[in-house]
Amino acid sequence: MTTSTTGMSEITVHPARPSPATSNAKKAGMVRKSNRPNYNHIHRNLLPIETYPLPTLIPHNPLSILAIALSYLAHVLRPPTRTTYNGYFSSATSSIHITDEATQRALWEMGFFGRGNLSRSEPTWFENQKQVGVTAEENTNKRRTERRQFKLDRAKVEQQEIAEQMIKEVLGSRKIPRSVSEELQALIQQDKVAREPEKRENGHALPPPAINIPKERPALPPGTIEGFDEWKKTLDVTGLPTPPPTSTCSESCQPGTRPKKLQRQKTVRFSPTTEAREFDLSSPITVPIKAPCKTPDEEVKVVVKLEPVIENKEHLQLSMEEAFFLAYSLGVLNISSEHDSVPFGITSLLALFRRHSYSPPRSLSVAPQPDDPFLLSYAVYHHYRSQGWVVRSGIKFGVDYLLYNRGPAFSHAEFAVIVLPSYTDDHWSGIEKEERLTKTKK
Repeated sequence: MTTSTTGMSEITVHPARPSPATSNAKKAGMVRKSNRPNYNHIHRNLLPIETYPLPTLIPHNPLSILAIALSYLAHVLRPPTRTTYNGYFSSATSSIHITDEATQRALWEMGFFGRGNLSRSEPTWFENQKQVGVTAEENTNKRRTERRQFKLDRAKVEQQEIAEQMIKEVLGSRKIPRSVSEELQALIQQDKVAREPEKRENGHALPPPAINIPKERPALPPGTIEGFDEWKKTLDVTGLPTPPPTSTCSESCQPGTRPKKLQRQKTVRFSPTTEAREFDLSSPITVPIKAPCKTPDEEVKVVVKLEPVIENKEHLQLSMEEAFFLAYSLGVLNISSEHDSVPFGITSLLALFRRHSYSPPRSLSVAPQPDDPFLLSYAVYHHYRSQGWVVRSGIKFGVDYLLYNRGPAFSHAEFAVIVLPSYTDDHWSGIEKEERLTKTKK
């Protein structure tokens, strides 16, 4: 709130108090941090040029005038280097292609010039290909498909509920035999049972899984050791025997008898060298010691996953109006031919763009007209760019241009522009008179 006192030039500004909902959300930690990039910092430059402001002029301080003079002389004697960008003209698309990645980012971030040929607007195809997950376009298509399927399922459920309600109203209003009523109720119940799998797929709780009860193991004959055969097979494979099982199946293992409580015994572990000197107790002849080796299960397989090398196939595509504004008005873009690296001059570039503004492009023998499509569109583009608007193509919405206040990353377009040439000038009436005279003379 701002308050001012009468007869005084003092203005007191009180900071706005946060609302209770905002303070409570901050205390509870419910305020989410935005994952969006800082567009204010990325697009801090309105045009791809660098400016060097002079020091502030203070009339009553002569030193400020001296500082301005020194700064001006420093820029005149040693002017700063100006960054220029390169592109080539494509006669197939009548546009200018920028293939350098640094140039693409610079022209997009400083003025929103051009569009990616494989993206909607900002050239982000290469970044999306490097991501592990799905891209933003795939997420959008997935959400649309899920929303469409949800609407279909909801309409189906509503129709079934309406049919059930109509059947209940018929049963309640009319006297129907008991047998027919029972048959209708049975059909409704069958329909509900048939829809149960669909409900479970849509997120309802599934029935509890069945519990497998282990079966009783068969009784072993007396005098045998449980697990002795498996231990012997492991010994033949590894050569490092472990102490064999000693629990023999006696009368306690017979069915119907209660097993005796085992007494706690001490266990002694030896080093691998000592364990390797053990002998096979099942054979009277000693077995030669085997060198310790790893089992197939213990082998470690090292799999090296090589990431595929992705080639950036996207380029920035500039319209002829955007390219001529960068080359003629700002002087930061050099445009060359597809087969030659020598840049065009401004005069030859204007003639080239005027010829290619027609479809098909006109030949060099045809004289240029004052109402060429390129001249009309560039005059409108240059006018709004010079006023600070971000001018983008509006062919998607059936217009010539879209005017943004700061850019498409911040807000929607403020205005749409349609170019309509006007032939009310005396120049055009004079041309009509000349054409009539030439026709009468013939």
